[in-house]
Amino acid sequence: MSSSSSPELLTLHAVRLKGMGDEQTVAARFALDRAVARELLLDYQAYGWVTWSEFAGAGGWSLTPAGRAENERRLAVERQEAGDAVLREVYQEFLPLNARLQQACTDWQLRPSQDDPMAFNDHTDPAWDARVLKTLTALSLRLDELVARLAGVLERLGGYDLRFADALGRVPRDNTWVDGSGKDSCHTVWFELHEDLIATLGVERGQ
Repeated sequence: MSSSSSPELLTLHAVRLKGMGDEQTVAARFALDRAVARELLLDYQAYGWVTWSEFAGAGGWSLTPAGRAENERRLAVERQEAGDAVLREVYQEFLPLNARLQQACTDWQLRPSQDDPMAFNDHTDPAWDARVLKTLTALSLRLDELVARLAGVLERLGGYDLRFADALGRVPRDNTWVDGSGKDSCHTVWFELHEDLIATLGVERGQ
């Protein structure tokens, strides 16, 4: 049976996954009530777990070192209660897929030529882009299976496959949905899943 996470854990974890986010972003990550997220963020600020900062007119919450430690402590308790055999198994299957995703994003950005191995991909070669999209489509199918197994253990790990597929479906109209920042692009979703897995398992990237 899949375990559900408390709003207290989800709010703190959402800050970690987003890196920096305002109240709306934090609440939306796990479909939390915005008022509940606001109160928890203010509590966590008082505890020294999160801090608010602004830059160029935009602001957001981020974890302090103490907040990251508290997040990891809570995740470890949750992992112990839920059991981590499936999580670790899926993570080991995820790592080679992660290498394929990174290569696909590189190929989306660069299209080497005879004169320039680092030539920018101007997306004028349909065959080149089609190969990249074929790889991303294959990864999306694998993600369906992996996320189903993850969500079967921890409910909060669900949804990554749907977000990835949604981003991939937008690419024909806007190619920034492959690797664009500031949006739920394929790369953004995949990177967040990777961060979620290493945080949940208490490992370093690449382990």
